Amino acid sequence: MKTATVADLRNNFRRVSSWIEHGETVHIMKRGRAFAQLTSLAQKNSSTAAPKPDIMARLDEVWGDRVFSMDEVAAMREAELEGEEG
Repeated sequence: MKTATVADLRNNFRRVSSWIEHGETVHIMKRGRAFAQLTSLAQKNSSTAAPKPDIMARLDEVWGDRVFSMDEVAAMREAELEGEEG
């Protein structure tokens, strides 16, 4: 965690903002006491983002333990090609 004074914010904002952009939390000091905390919005939003889907669980739900033979795969590919042409 980094600290910056009010004067640092005023005079060196570019440096302080780069800390925040790189994931640092910055405590703002005023008269020697911390009175504010700056964090990235992206950092806060990442914790509230929707969870990523479990693709393997979805495939298992749809197909189960099904294993296709080479003949079945060839037939599916031919059907896809016919669908694209016509």
